[in-house]
Amino acid sequence: MAKQLGKSADNTNRWIVLAMVLLVLGTGVAFSIMGQNNKENAPLNGLDGITLKPAVASSIDVENGSAITFNPGLTTQVDVWEDPQCPSCKRFEDITGEYLNSLVRDEKATVRFHVLSFLGPESVRSANAAFCAADEGHFLDFHDALYKVETPGEGSGFLTTEVLLKIGEKIGIESTKFNDCVSQGSKSDLVKAHYDSMGKFGVQGTPTVFINGKVWKPSPSGFSLDEFRSAVEAG
Repeated sequence: MAKQLGKSADNTNRWIVLAMVLLVLGTGVAFSIMGQNNKENAPLNGLDGITLKPAVASSIDVENGSAITFNPGLTTQVDVWEDPQCPSCKRFEDITGEYLNSLVRDEKATVRFHVLSFLGPESVRSANAAFCAADEGHFLDFHDALYKVETPGEGSGFLTTEVLLKIGEKIGIESTKFNDCVSQGSKSDLVKAHYDSMGKFGVQGTPTVFINGKVWKPSPSGFSLDEFRSAVEAG
């Protein structure tokens, strides 16, 4: 009888050890998945807490490269040419973005955004998504979000359709219309029109900014909000 009890105890111990091993392995897998998800989502952390501002209607100005246009017909006119993957464009937006938005929202200037896509497929997808957001009245919000995302770098493959949809979701743009537009590349004609218009307006790189038809050239030291504001107000 004692022999049988010892064997039963050994079997019980084996099951306890096996259960502990499975628990450890399962926990490790769970933490690994969580760690991978955190790593993948880290570039979007800068969007946490952002909420949509009031919608602002835009139009497409065919005569000016099919630009996304706000407040047409005002005396002061600003044209901004950017590629969503352009590092210099991000620096420009970090410094001047809020001021540009105020020109739009306070109706102080006609502002035309030319969303380019010469840096590859990710730029094409991002530009398409920006046009989709414009249909929702939230181009400014999505445009700002794109430049707040800390991508791994130009051509990294990070800006997939799924990530662009996630950017929209995080800031509050998640209508079926927007999701379908992004997923189906519905604005490819506008993406191409913007790219094709570069030559007509003599744009060779980004960011390129025109103020009342004249190229704005930042100082050699870099972008300055005061310099940019002064140039806009001087016309």
